[in-house]
Order: sequence, then C-alpha cells, then structure tokens
Amino acid sequence: MTVAAFQPLTLTIDVHLDAADLRAALARDVRSGLGGAPKSLPPTWFYDEEGSKLFEEITRLPEYYPTRAERVLLERHAGDVASLTRSDTLVELGAGACEKTRVLLDALSAVGTLRRYVPFDVSADFLEASATALTRQYEGLGVHAVVGDFHRHLGKIPGGGGRLIAFLGGTIGNLVPSQRRRFFSELRAIMAPSDHLLLGSDLVKDVGTILAAYDDPKGVTGRFNRNVLQVIDRELDADFVLEHFAHVVRWDPLEQWIEMRLRSDRDQVVHVGALGLTVPFGKGEELLTEISAKFTPPGIRSELARAGFVLDRQWGADPGDFLLTLAHPASRR
Repeated sequence: MTVAAFQPLTLTIDVHLDAADLRAALARDVRSGLGGAPKSLPPTWFYDEEGSKLFEEITRLPEYYPTRAERVLLERHAGDVASLTRSDTLVELGAGACEKTRVLLDALSAVGTLRRYVPFDVSADFLEASATALTRQYEGLGVHAVVGDFHRHLGKIPGGGGRLIAFLGGTIGNLVPSQRRRFFSELRAIMAPSDHLLLGSDLVKDVGTILAAYDDPKGVTGRFNRNVLQVIDRELDADFVLEHFAHVVRWDPLEQWIEMRLRSDRDQVVHVGALGLTVPFGKGEELLTEISAKFTPPGIRSELARAGFVLDRQWGADPGDFLLTLAHPASRR
C-alpha cells in the first residue's frame, strides 16, 4: 500500500509497512527461527526504541571502530563522490536518524546538483522526524521518504533524475552470500544508467580487533543482543528471562564473519503466548542473532560485478578498517 502520511510542500512519506505488517513479520521470523535447528533470529528485530539507543551507545565505544572509520571516509571523500556522480537525488537505504546523510547532502549541494533526498527505512517515526528536520535545514530540498523493507520494497523507491543510492554502515555484512546476491541483483534491476551505488563495507582485519568491537568490556553489546528477547517478550507475549542468556561472540574464519549468539545458561522452556509456541533450550544451547561479514576490496568488486555493476572507485580507511565502494550499473545490451 502507498499512503501519503505527511505532505507539506517539500516532504512526502510513502508507507508500505505499518505496525500490523511488522508484527506479522516478527511472528513469522520467531516461529521459523525458534523452530529451526540451530535456532536463529534475524538482526532486524534488534532495533526497537531501546535497541536503537543501545546501538547509538555502541557506536561511541572505543572498541567499536566501524562507525568512526566510515565517517572518516565519508568526510574525506564525499566531495569525490559528488563530483564523480553529479547526482541530483540521494537515496539512503536504512536511513534511520539520517546522521551520516548530511555529509553527502552537503557534498552534492556544494557541486550544485542536489534536488531530492529519499530516505528508506522500516521505521516511520524515525523517518518522519529526521526528514522533517532536513526540509528545514536544506532550503528547496524535496524529501520523499519511503517506509519499507529492502527485501521487498526496493521497487517502491521513486525514480527519475540521477540517483546516488547509499547503503552504508556495513549493513551488507548482515546478509549471507545468497541474500547478498539477491539484494545486489534486485538493486541492479531498479537502477537506471545514470544511477550510482555507494556501498559501505567492513574489512577483514585482525581478529582480536573484530571480536572486541562486538564484545565490549562494559557489556553494552551484550545488552543490545539480549534486547531482542525483550522485544519478543513484549510484542508476542513471551517469557524469556534475559539474565538466563549469555552474550557470545565468535569469529568464523571460513565464512569470514562474526557471529553474535545468546547461550542458555540452563535447561529451560520458553513460551511464546501469541504464537502458542513452547520452545525448549538445553543448557549451553545457542541462539544465533546476527552475522556480520567482513570483506576484502577484491571480494566486493567481484560480488558487484557478478550482479552487473561496474566499479567507479574504492576508498579505504587506514589501516584497512573500512571500505567505501562507488559503482554504477553496467549497460544492458
């Protein structure tokens, strides 16, 4: 469905997900994930209000390098991106509070091409608040926000002009290879020859550095991880006891990704009242809540090429912490 939820002169919000859609999706993921072997949940459900606050706290921890490293790259190279693309529209997938957006908006504005900003996220509240603020800060900027899920609603992103589609924060690493192939293919399918993709990806590095970023000594990441159980308790009438699940992090050298898990500290049974589920956990049994894949520059180039993208430029942060990749769709024959 498409609903103009809020529309002053320069702001339009299209809603393709409402609260009922989100609750139904949560129910599907919980039923499938807790019934699987091994048990798992997608990281989508970390980000309620409390989870979002905890993640913001994580980004300020000295051990959590990705946010700082990406910010450095954006501030250093946003002008290059703007000059190379000459885009009049910035599309941001997973926009959230649009914090990084201003660096790119300023750069496009400086080269005189900026006309429109299209933030895309699952949270209507976040989008409305941040998009409204941007219309006040950038005179003449048209903001067309889209509330949707990038697994289902990429085709709902408004077209026209030359679009710079930004997918930042290393979020691409939360997808397994088959999901990445599908995502890149679907993204390529909606892009015009004048469009560009700006991708932020975390890089393979010293394993100790990676592990510390996901298991900080203050325990903030552990609270963030366990918060997903609180979401299920609240939304689906479950009875998880957070204190009975330990935060566990491990590095998979074969897949080159970090895994966040929750380990049951005892034999226990969890009930999910809204779904009529009874879920047993054995002592030591783990629930996978997130993967975060790490990449190499050639690996990113290869994945994009297979999906039909041509590399424009890659920028890395010393000492190889993070990577920005700019690419455009290959011409169709």
